[in-house]
Amino acid sequence: MTGTRKRKLNWFYMPAVIIMLAFIAYPLCYAVYLSFFKWNGYSVNKDFVGISNYVSMFKDKVFLSSLRNTLIYGFACTFFQQVIGLSMAMFLNSKFKGRGMVRTVMYMPAMISGLVMGYIMYFFFQLKGGVINDIMASLGMAGYDWLGNGTSAIAVIVFINTWQFVGGSMVIYLAGIQGVSQAYIEAATGDGASAWERFRHIILPLLIPALSSSVIYNLIGGLKLYDVIIALTDGGPAKKTHSLATYIANRYFDAERAGYAAAIGVFSFVMIMVISMIVNAYFRKKEVEL
Repeated sequence: MTGTRKRKLNWFYMPAVIIMLAFIAYPLCYAVYLSFFKWNGYSVNKDFVGISNYVSMFKDKVFLSSLRNTLIYGFACTFFQQVIGLSMAMFLNSKFKGRGMVRTVMYMPAMISGLVMGYIMYFFFQLKGGVINDIMASLGMAGYDWLGNGTSAIAVIVFINTWQFVGGSMVIYLAGIQGVSQAYIEAATGDGASAWERFRHIILPLLIPALSSSVIYNLIGGLKLYDVIIALTDGGPAKKTHSLATYIANRYFDAERAGYAAAIGVFSFVMIMVISMIVNAYFRKKEVEL
């Protein structure tokens, strides 16, 4: 291929490059710029404060709580999504009547907006008139304020996000499992390997690429969780369920601290990028070892 043809082909990348610069690079650079200023988000004037916003973050108890919650949402949801998603994929890999229906039902929640899902699930977990508390009352049990306690509210959010996006992991794993050559399975079976041994020594190692994709997909989604929290608790009670994403919105719009919100946003972006790179490098190493 000549150099002229290469240059012509490279022009096909330009729309993607322009979109990336317009919607990713520019907002990120502007957020970095704003993070060095004290600004209410509306005024023409901005006061330069240097790294003061970054220093203030680590003195802010709500920020530290939001950081902890973000890591919980990210890693807890990802763990449960992998376990359940892989289990469902193994189950659906076998032939039985209604397999297509089960797969559709499992994936269906992922097609619903997170905000809509949050509002739907609110009617299940609310204190008065909630479906779960009504069921408990019919069984003679006292109702529980699921969303009125920080710990239980976080658990509910983890449950909902896990359930909503576990279908994505299931599809990724199912594609990976169906790509495993049956010759390996038959050879192991002929050598007397049990079902667990076949899974551990053949299927799981060959699923590393699918595992990597699923973990990164779910981890990034959990670390930037926003809409379900807004719909269920709006960061409450007493700001105990905020993620970094919801706390950014809270600081920007409610507290009118746009510069501080920008600093949190920059920190959140860097944290997610670093975690994703570490996890991706780990799985790449595993692929090389295999």
